Amino acid sequence: MTYRLIKKIIAKGNYDKDELMDKLDVFLLAGRITDEQYKELVGMIEGGE
Repeated sequence: MTYRLIKKIIAKGNYDKDELMDKLDVFLLAGRITDEQYKELVGMIEGGE
């Protein structure tokens, strides 16, 4: 669920990059997203700049 919600946020483009990256780090450490999902989401953020 976390993964899908973050993907929607990124797709809308309504986010602060640094804040979202911090949240992704926490979600990864807490086991809310997988390594593969983390890499995909970071790639989406980096590609959206």
